[in-house]
Order: sequence, then structure tokens, then C-alpha cells
Amino acid sequence: MTLSIRSPLLRRVAVVALVFGGLTACQKNDASAQVAGKLNDAAQAAGQKLDQAASYVGQQVDATKAAAQQNLSSASAPSITIDPASLASSAQANLQGAASATNVQLGKAAALTGQGLETAGRKLQEWSAQSSASAAGVSASASTSSDSSDAQKQMDK
Repeated sequence: MTLSIRSPLLRRVAVVALVFGGLTACQKNDASAQVAGKLNDAAQAAGQKLDQAASYVGQQVDATKAAAQQNLSSASAPSITIDPASLASSAQANLQGAASATNVQLGKAAALTGQGLETAGRKLQEWSAQSSASAAGVSASASTSSDSSDAQKQMDK
């Protein structure tokens, strides 16, 4: 039961971590690397919270199982009563708490991812503008030198 809840969340965390890794590889400056590092930290924190939540649920299930086994061994057969509704309610409350904590961490990771992508986009736009300006300057100087050599040829005639 715990694996079915953890698998999609772990896959999301893994995808976020891969995106962060890709962003880190593409970054050219320290500011972007810091954002990617923060995003990676947030993804790790979300994974840790998910692991803590799963561990807590597992501990509660183990404690309930141990209490039930102790009750079974110490009680006589006719007086044993186990309330499945209570066990189910307790497990559901624990899972909801774990899901809520995980949801908060994933929200933080998503927000940091958005900020990082926005920063990376701005940096790419700045780099593109600088590259375009440099290319325009080189092309302007080349056309100026060819115009002056044409004028020199005209004067030589």
C-alpha cells in the first residue's frame, strides 16, 4: 500500500531532479548554478519528507500490528475484539498527513523550479541579445571596410 503512494511521487521527484541536473549542465554562470542547487535541495527535501511520511506510516502499522498480536496472545479467545474501522481510520489519517506534507514540499519544489527556469530564460535572452549585437557589429565593420576600398578604387581611376 505504501509503494503505490510513493511510486508516483518518487517519479515526480526524480523527474524534477533530472530537470535540475539538465539545467545545471546548461548553465553558464554561478547565479544559475545556485538556483539549480536550491532546486536540487528542494527536491531532496521533498524526497526526504516523503520518506519520513512513509516511515511514519510504516511505524504506525507495525505498532498497531504488535499491539494486536500482544492482545491476541494475552486475551482469551471469546473476549478478543479488533475494530477494523478504527484501524482503517487511523491509517487513513496517517496517510493524509503524509500526503499533505509531501504536497507542500512538491509545491515548494515546483515554485523553485519555475523561478529557476525563469532565470535561465532571462539569461538565455541576455546571451542571445549580446550575441546578436556582436554579430551586427562585425557585419557593420566588414561592410564599412568594403565601402572604403570601393571608394579608393574609384579615386585611383
